[in-house]
Amino acid sequence: MQERRIREEPQSAPLLLSLYKDYLKHRTLQVYARRVESHYSPATLERMAKTGDCQCRRAAVIALGLLGDYESNPIMGAALLDADRGVRRAAEKGIPQVWQRMGSQKQRTVLRTIIQLNQQGHCMDALSLASELIEQAPWFAEVWNQRARAYYERKFYTDSIRDCCRTLELNPFHFESAVRMGHSHVELDDLISALDCYHKALKINANLEGVRAKVIYLRKSLGD
Repeated sequence: MQERRIREEPQSAPLLLSLYKDYLKHRTLQVYARRVESHYSPATLERMAKTGDCQCRRAAVIALGLLGDYESNPIMGAALLDADRGVRRAAEKGIPQVWQRMGSQKQRTVLRTIIQLNQQGHCMDALSLASELIEQAPWFAEVWNQRARAYYERKFYTDSIRDCCRTLELNPFHFESAVRMGHSHVELDDLISALDCYHKALKINANLEGVRAKVIYLRKSLGD
């Protein structure tokens, strides 16, 4: 894990809000990230994500998604349940990037390859490479999640559930694994377990409207 930079930085919100408003106007994430990074450390952004007004929290959470490492995961995870919908959406979009920022640069590069293989439908190759990386870095939650994804796509639902459980043990904010675990239980016709998993996902991420709809459907199917 790379050490965070320590620098003198502004502790008040006006500059961050100014940068955020400029981002909203031009929609250039790279410029926003570069400008925020020149003034704020992740530690200060984390404080703003917890204590600022809703605009400040939105700005800080977006910045953490761009700049924060895995140490920012608890702050981003808490933001998934923020009272403000904009904060929740920013956290939902940014936190998967934070999940990838663990380990060495080489391990991160391998993870990116695994993700690309899954996205391209080369699930057996992803599964094999993920298994190798798990041997080297068993603490890397996102690798377990990607192997769970590969298992799921190959219809190995029991194996996918196992890896999703391990992902959530390592990263309790990983709502994607909770959702996939629910989908796997549905495929195995275990609707009660699926309902439990979907409830768990909603407790992590309040924005999952599709999952909320599945909960309503399953409750009706099970007769409440």
